[in-house]
Amino acid sequence: MELLSLNENDVARKLEKFLSDRLKASGLSGYVIGLSGGVDSSLSASIAVKAVSAEKVTGFIMPYSRSAGSSMEDAEKLAARLGLKTEKIDISPMIDAYYPDIDSADPVRSGNKMARERMSILFDKAHEHNRLVLGTSNRTEICLGYGTWYGDVACSVNPLGMLYKTQVRLMAKYYDVPESILSKIPSADLWPGQTDEGELGLEYDKVDRLLHMMIEQDITKRKKLNEAGFDDAFIDRAVSLLNRFYFKRHLPEIADLGLKPIPDRIAVA
Repeated sequence: MELLSLNENDVARKLEKFLSDRLKASGLSGYVIGLSGGVDSSLSASIAVKAVSAEKVTGFIMPYSRSAGSSMEDAEKLAARLGLKTEKIDISPMIDAYYPDIDSADPVRSGNKMARERMSILFDKAHEHNRLVLGTSNRTEICLGYGTWYGDVACSVNPLGMLYKTQVRLMAKYYDVPESILSKIPSADLWPGQTDEGELGLEYDKVDRLLHMMIEQDITKRKKLNEAGFDDAFIDRAVSLLNRFYFKRHLPEIADLGLKPIPDRIAVA
């Protein structure tokens, strides 16, 4: 666990400044965020409230008909604690119009559709309210491709992208996120009984240590990873996900015809 320790005060200061600076640079009025009742969105919202005030953050609760009622309760509890305005938008009509018989659809496919529907709503609401969309994907999810491309991984800014899941939990405690959220089994709540770790086939605490060794410490010799307590099957599963979903960490590839990269800004003198 020492590998993933952090200075919560220092991290909080940097993340709050990041969100404050990005909002100021955008010229927009605040942030919108999807509140799922999970620890990631709860932490992201908590950071934003500290950074720019509750008045400039609006939470959207977007359940599907079979979403767990406890998820909505936890989202509402978090919003009440932070003093956030919230709006509930039921995505069931949109999803059911597309899937007349959702039970016969591949659950990953329909789950991706729900994630994209929610993000589509968030960007629409951001436009309506002249705001930025706040991201909630952590570093573990980004590494393993555990997110829907142009769904939950789409956002305007993301304060959590350099925090492993283990560190998200530490920071959530620091920001006094409700215990009912901190202690729940991580789940995207995309279908009944779905859990993050079950779908990944990897435990967060363990894979965080592996990813930290491979990425932050450049330790990729199998023997050293084995000696650190990781068996071959676990290593291969994590590496296969990281390699397979590399594209989710980039914009779509553009055919190279030799032109210069487009600059972020041009100043005409």
